[in-house]
Amino acid sequence: MQPETRSAQRPMVHLEKVSVRYRAPEHPFSSFKEYAIRLVQHQVRMRDFWALRDIDLEIRRGETFGIIGCNGAGKSTLLKVVARVLSPSKGRILLDGQVAPLLELGAGFHAELTGRENVFLNGALLGHPQREIKEHLPEILDFAHIDGFIDAPLRTYSSGMVARLGFAVATSWMPEILLLDEILAVGDEAFRAKCFARMEVFRKNGATILLVTHDMGSIKSQCTRAAWLEEGSVQALGAVDEIIKAYRSKVES
Repeated sequence: MQPETRSAQRPMVHLEKVSVRYRAPEHPFSSFKEYAIRLVQHQVRMRDFWALRDIDLEIRRGETFGIIGCNGAGKSTLLKVVARVLSPSKGRILLDGQVAPLLELGAGFHAELTGRENVFLNGALLGHPQREIKEHLPEILDFAHIDGFIDAPLRTYSSGMVARLGFAVATSWMPEILLLDEILAVGDEAFRAKCFARMEVFRKNGATILLVTHDMGSIKSQCTRAAWLEEGSVQALGAVDEIIKAYRSKVES
């Protein structure tokens, strides 16, 4: 029993002093041509913008972890770093499992392809062979519940339909680490309930979920712990109720 206990306690996501720096011009340019001319003339001055600063986090197996903060706080950047979409400028990330990211609406989809074609495209991007995707297709279509639109171009879908299809593909396989960035905000109540029910099954089977949302109700009902980010730094980390109270106190002051 001891090895199983240690496995359950081992962090699935471990960030050590992770920082992300962007470089941007100090002054805006009206066109790329102007920027190129000024660059040749050595008249472009750059400034550093730190989207994340010295982030230390350990997220355990089977934990649903919430990340809250104002727009521009670094929440989405943090998920992109965990998903390996971005490389940190400093620090390191240790992952103990395969990541299934749902970082933004329509990511990994092509607007001119049909829903069915996008299922195969998105599944391939997540590392699944075509044979497996074909086997999972009936379940994906049943969960997404987009009826007769599956063979229509994705550009004809509503944002809610795109979100349903994306969530259905990403969660048709049991993920080890699931990343959700405001993806449930566009769904209706019935679909959100289906998503939360599936997330609960994943959690009970040991999956780790990172949830970014402005919906404090979802954070309260779904998460075991949370972190509050502000200007790229962790302001508070701990029990959900305490973090939400501290965040609201700052926002409402």
